[in-house]
Amino acid sequence: MHKKQIVVIVIVVAIMGFLYSRDLVGVKKSSDADGHTNTTAEQKRPAVNVTVEMASATAKIAIGSALAGQISATESQLKSAGDESARLSLQKKLAQQWDEVNQPAPAAFYYQAVAQKENTFADWVTAGSHFNDAFRFDQDTVAQPSYASNAIACFENATKMQPASLDAETGLGVAYVNQFTLGIGQNGGGPPKGVTILLDVVSKDPNNINANFNLGMLAITSRQYDKGVQRFKTVIEHSPKPGFEPYFYLAECYRQLGMKPDAITAYQKSRDLMPDTTIDKRIDEYINELKK
Repeated sequence: MHKKQIVVIVIVVAIMGFLYSRDLVGVKKSSDADGHTNTTAEQKRPAVNVTVEMASATAKIAIGSALAGQISATESQLKSAGDESARLSLQKKLAQQWDEVNQPAPAAFYYQAVAQKENTFADWVTAGSHFNDAFRFDQDTVAQPSYASNAIACFENATKMQPASLDAETGLGVAYVNQFTLGIGQNGGGPPKGVTILLDVVSKDPNNINANFNLGMLAITSRQYDKGVQRFKTVIEHSPKPGFEPYFYLAECYRQLGMKPDAITAYQKSRDLMPDTTIDKRIDEYINELKK
């Protein structure tokens, strides 16, 4: 399997996961001051302390034997490395190798190991971002709590170093939202902590792409599609290359609102930008339904 194919598969899996779970979202709805919803998962997932070895084993299945063999060779070198300098170099190499095949979970653990040793702002943000990506792309709800908690720890370190960084603040907000959607964390009235953080980001930077995208996803989860429309339109308008995802989720919002012509246009744009034809048929089915 080629690296480019793996990247496409990971993206498609994320979309497919959304398509097949969209009518099964277990959320409770209550509005906050901004119109975003306080959402809670109906069941808490069991806590599992995911390790880099566990993440690596799962990822190797996805990338095929040839690429897995290359990474296993580096892992063997790490196990036999005699000093911390050599270990650090190999951890950086493994993080990059996993990045090249678009497997954020094992990459995140290696970036975290690098951050723990070098303790730089950039390292903590990189590690946290990969844990957030692992949460998003990995459909294993048993592993997701570990990814969320690790992301929070990484971004909290980053925000301590640079409190004014909107990238770090956004990442922290996303991590808290991810954790909360699993039924972990805040219970009771008011918006979840992660939503409050993301809303603070957009109050400082209304066109922040990452914060708006994640608030848009949360709006879909909470079935506040009018809010989602505004978020995804902002992402599209202010992204140099928005790609297919914001158009796809914008189309979903329009469809749920009964705005059929707008939904069709957004679905068509998403399909045109899709890097693979795997889910083109599903999108065409939606478009045909809307044309009836």
